[in-house]
Amino acid sequence: MNYIFDNAVESLSTQRLDSIALLYDDRTISFLERIGVRTGWHCLEVGSGHGSIASWLAGRVGDDGSVLATDIDPRFLVATRSLNVEIRRHDISVDPLPSNRFDLIHARLVLIHVAKPWRAVERLVAALKPGGWLLIEDFDPSLVRRDLPCANANDAPLCSKVFATMRVLMTERGLDVEFTRNLYPNLLAMGLVDLAMEGHLAVRPGGSIGTRLDQANLAQISQEAIARKLLTPAEVERMAAALGSGEFAVLSPVMFSAWGRKPRD
Repeated sequence: MNYIFDNAVESLSTQRLDSIALLYDDRTISFLERIGVRTGWHCLEVGSGHGSIASWLAGRVGDDGSVLATDIDPRFLVATRSLNVEIRRHDISVDPLPSNRFDLIHARLVLIHVAKPWRAVERLVAALKPGGWLLIEDFDPSLVRRDLPCANANDAPLCSKVFATMRVLMTERGLDVEFTRNLYPNLLAMGLVDLAMEGHLAVRPGGSIGTRLDQANLAQISQEAIARKLLTPAEVERMAAALGSGEFAVLSPVMFSAWGRKPRD
């Protein structure tokens, strides 16, 4: 996996991971409760970040269950340690998984960064027990125009340029820009049943948790973008300031959540 948002930049990674948890944990937990995670389940949390969902799962499955929390860089997972949680460095794009092992597998904002995501999804499906559940959540970076809420029309071209630059850099690392919109038919073709999918879209006012996520992402790609003349230093500075301004707003990317069950037979 060639991850553009390097966890080694700890201050920005903390800002990004905290923002993601505050924005999306409640929605993720609502889907996990709808699936019916319960005591004794064995769960895999792929790309665990700082472990907020892994910790929730650990509390739900109890001492008779277990959670395997993985990440390509698990440095932020120390606080997740408990007797029923195993932390493992793991790259879902290349590293193997056991077959027929898990009652639940969850991956949020992971597979969009994998060069061949459907091969990784096939490995996840194979790792499910018969009857086990898969929940995948990822952004669609191109389904909507994120500059639509800009109150000042002069801000829209810069927003479009910045977000397009992010897509270019991610696409060069193997991003499948249509991955999430194909989740439902492809999971259906893989044989999952009781399949459902929802999308979430929100306006992110300047200075909000959502634009703090955008600021962290912008900061992490700015050096490469400037070096390659995709953005100028002035454009990066102007966009960062706008994202912190109460007079500014952008749309979030659409977050799709899809879940289904591996047939028992």
